[in-house]
Amino acid sequence: MENVAGVVARLNTPTHIPYTMNIRESMQAILAAESKAISEIPYTEGYDKAVNLIVEHVARRGGKLVTSGMGKAGQIALNIATTFSSTGIPAVNLHPSEAQHGDLGVLQPNDVMLLVSNSGRTREIIELVELARNLYADIPLIVISGNAESPLAKLADASLVTAAVPEVCPLGLTPTTSTTMMTVIGDILVVNVMNETGFTRADYAKRHHGGYLGTKSRR
Repeated sequence: MENVAGVVARLNTPTHIPYTMNIRESMQAILAAESKAISEIPYTEGYDKAVNLIVEHVARRGGKLVTSGMGKAGQIALNIATTFSSTGIPAVNLHPSEAQHGDLGVLQPNDVMLLVSNSGRTREIIELVELARNLYADIPLIVISGNAESPLAKLADASLVTAAVPEVCPLGLTPTTSTTMMTVIGDILVVNVMNETGFTRADYAKRHHGGYLGTKSRR
């Protein structure tokens, strides 16, 4: 039976967490693999560009952030939008298929789009870019993907690329490691935009009234 160290040592090859592990071994290997993947997300100037685009267009010009993705990536895009909204950056999630049936009308001048696609080739997202730029030719695009050379990444004003590692799914198919990295990249953007805009605890309390966090923010 392969040990955790053996799995971690092979993360940059097309192998995955094997079925032969018991739950404890599998858990340790998954945590090690995903932690390593996160630590290898490369910094590029794209992060500076993305933060500056959001601050300039949303915080200063009064636009909003519009996120989008398909499947699991779409759920990450929704999470990013809701986190931004709670931290002072108005954001909505636009389903790429619904966009073709009228929801594209949510786009306005000064908006910024943040698109999430692991392959960078998702047909519905590429079509969404075409539709959006037909409506507003200069709308800025921030792209989170796993392929810097993908069609979507090449269309981006700011391209944020995840580390090229396999999914921990034993089949190598189910979005697992990739969605973890996408979520972390979203957190990097949120925190840095908060820093740039000087978002305070009092500002947070005005937007989050209910639950434990609402009470905590008003203490």
